[in-house]
Amino acid sequence: MKRIIGGMFVLAVLGWSSLAQAGERGGAVSISPFIGGYQFDEDQPLRRNRLVYGVRLGYDLTDSWETELVGDYLRAESYPGTADSSTWSYRLDLLYNFMPATTVVPYLAGGVGGVTIENPKGRGGDLSEPTVNVGGGVKLFLTDSVALRLDARRIWDFSNENFRHEAYGNWEYSAGVSFLFGGEKPAQAAATREAAPEPAQKEAPLEVPAAQPTPGHYKYCVTLPIEFDIDQAVIRPQYRDDVARVGNFMKKYPTTTAVIEGHTDNVGSYNHNMELSQRRAESVVAYLAEHFGIDRSRLAAKGYGFTRPVADNSTDQGRQQNRRIEAIIDCAFDVQQVQPPDRLCISLVLDFDSGKADVKPQYRDEIAKVADYLKRYPTTTAVIEGHTDSSGSPENNLKLSLLRAQNVVSYLVDNFGIDRSRLSARGYGSTRRISYNNTPEGRQLNRRIDAVIDCVIRK
Repeated sequence: MKRIIGGMFVLAVLGWSSLAQAGERGGAVSISPFIGGYQFDEDQPLRRNRLVYGVRLGYDLTDSWETELVGDYLRAESYPGTADSSTWSYRLDLLYNFMPATTVVPYLAGGVGGVTIENPKGRGGDLSEPTVNVGGGVKLFLTDSVALRLDARRIWDFSNENFRHEAYGNWEYSAGVSFLFGGEKPAQAAATREAAPEPAQKEAPLEVPAAQPTPGHYKYCVTLPIEFDIDQAVIRPQYRDDVARVGNFMKKYPTTTAVIEGHTDNVGSYNHNMELSQRRAESVVAYLAEHFGIDRSRLAAKGYGFTRPVADNSTDQGRQQNRRIEAIIDCAFDVQQVQPPDRLCISLVLDFDSGKADVKPQYRDEIAKVADYLKRYPTTTAVIEGHTDSSGSPENNLKLSLLRAQNVVSYLVDNFGIDRSRLSARGYGSTRRISYNNTPEGRQLNRRIDAVIDCVIRK
């Protein structure tokens, strides 16, 4: 018996190296043959530790909860005497699987059933008694549908003659293999969750990040390191040239719009910094309107206080970098014709199959927008961001969005020759939505890839 169990452990270790996806899954049916040992209570008129054989038929109610119908058989020696008795056991168990989506799935189990013991002398009929069991074990998944399984149970066999006062405490330990059929595999579950429409419901008020491009447009992000007097919002004369970068740009391209963001360090209260950053952003908007003739309908002001730092607030240098104005300019023209001031954000309209991350060949031209720009300015770098809608669990959405971003990075490297050191990938799941998720159109907008390009051209 020890050799059998040891061999199964060796197989488990070898199988882990080829794992893809593994774990329990709601709706799956399982068949689990097993072999093991059965130890009778010393007071029970049955002796010796004998091999037990059996099979479990299971159904996963959810990923974590499972029910099983169990039957097993063994030959036990009657006492007194030396005759062997056939013993059948049957029970209905309920299992709770911990960490059901992982390779190693420990579980607790318990249930009720019965045992029938053959009368070897053929007189008086067979003996049937009720049982209760508790225990646990572990499943070691070799693939998403095959697992080795180790199990141990404490089984109380209640004697019919003295039901209220006596129960034999027996032990059963076993090793086996579980085969799962049906249910939603991890990738299929992600596909179903992403594709399934969400019921109409109220969502939190939508705040589209200023740096998120309008579909079909680009975002130019200009950082203005403007220093204001303490608790003041008036632009000092020495910073007017910085503001002019935005004003001249918007005059040259009259179809552009801009959001002026105000940011502070973390000195002072939250409310005060929010109010101060808003006043400073509004001051820049007013300056652009008065000195460059930019129509106010093309401008918006937003104060973020100290909620969006770009550096460490524990140092003077970091706090200075955080005290800034960001001009987020929305553009609808060919990016190859314009050299952006600081950063460029391009929203790529890529349609992925539900739950999948493969880049389809028909989106080559879309990705080429990023590649052409990176080739035009070889000192630039880019962060490829993946986003999903809110269908499915946050954990799966984060993994899926990161995988899609990584595949776009690989596409840029393999198909356009962009050096991988210039690219990085991030997955944000559904945390940065730009539309409501209660309509198909809104979910489609949220399933997107953004390329955020650092466009500081080094001489």
